[in-house]
Amino acid sequence: MERLKLLVVDDEQPMREGVIRALRKYTVSLPYAEDDYGFELCEAGTGEEALELIEKAPPDLLLLDYKLPGIKGLDVLDYITQRQLDILTVMITAYASLETAVSATRYGAYDFLAKPFTPEELRSAVHKATKHLVLSRQARRLSEEKRRVRFQFISVLAHELKSPLAAVEGYLRIIQAKSAGETLAAYDTMVGRSITRLEGMRKMILDILDLTRIESGQKKRELAEVDLREVAQAAIETALPSAQERGVTIELHAPERAPLSADRGELDIILNNLVSNAVKYNRPDGRVDLTIETDEERATITCRDTGIGLSETEAQQLFREFVRIKNAKTKNILGSGLGLSTVKKLATEYYGGDVRVDSAPGAGSTFTVTLRRHQPAPAAAPESR
Repeated sequence: MERLKLLVVDDEQPMREGVIRALRKYTVSLPYAEDDYGFELCEAGTGEEALELIEKAPPDLLLLDYKLPGIKGLDVLDYITQRQLDILTVMITAYASLETAVSATRYGAYDFLAKPFTPEELRSAVHKATKHLVLSRQARRLSEEKRRVRFQFISVLAHELKSPLAAVEGYLRIIQAKSAGETLAAYDTMVGRSITRLEGMRKMILDILDLTRIESGQKKRELAEVDLREVAQAAIETALPSAQERGVTIELHAPERAPLSADRGELDIILNNLVSNAVKYNRPDGRVDLTIETDEERATITCRDTGIGLSETEAQQLFREFVRIKNAKTKNILGSGLGLSTVKKLATEYYGGDVRVDSAPGAGSTFTVTLRRHQPAPAAAPESR
């Protein structure tokens, strides 16, 4: 149980005791919260004492008497507002009037409770205030998380694009100045490397678009019966030029047909990422075995390569966004660090499945993706997180 600190400020000791007695064992249950909320209760008889307690350890909730000797309730409320303390205040007073309520609200009070009140009325006001406090804090946390993720996204994107842009610019300046001589052949390597860098940036942009559509819930899905074998063959054909260039053999092991209910574009993303990574991180003259198996409920895609492999620590990080494994063997391999995180989101959030990797350094990697064969009726994409 999570406990919220609640401070009762009232110059009448029987009133403070009554409030504490009514709330001592009271808990608040909220449908969107994992834990119930109980209360750590403390009290103050004057505004001066309240300010001392607030200064030492600010409470979460404040039940504040409007009329206090010395420093008034509105003065305490003004102190909290001026310092932007995260305290939710319910004003309690025997002088209930519209003018009083307006004054308290203007100074920052959330709610207003008129004396005399019953224990049930008190608990109702505390329940309402707790609900508002928890929701407000959750909203702030989400907003801060979104800002942090957005900053991280822009920072990583800028970092990943900076290097290829600098390389292309450097080659173009050499070509512009004709520093390598007057013959066109002298610039073939520079042009080729520039094209490779541009292709890498285009792949990153496409990966970002895929991930953004999924995260934002704006991706339109078109479910139909799709033959997974056909999708796998198309992915192999796409990766074949790169595989042949490096001498990598790709073989497909699949039944004659492997139908499942799916969005063809989503399966293309999954298979293209698996096969292209298996080729890209393979050794020269290596091998890729792509296996498809189905049963009544599930389709399983296994992509096994003879590549450079991963350590256990690297494998644990692999499916996070913008994660690229960087070591001596991968430093010259281009990638966005988004492909496998997109594969995982599709498999888990859209197809009730999962993705895992089994690997060891120098021993290759095996990626296994499971997908539910029969999908529910088309619905809106999952909400962004």
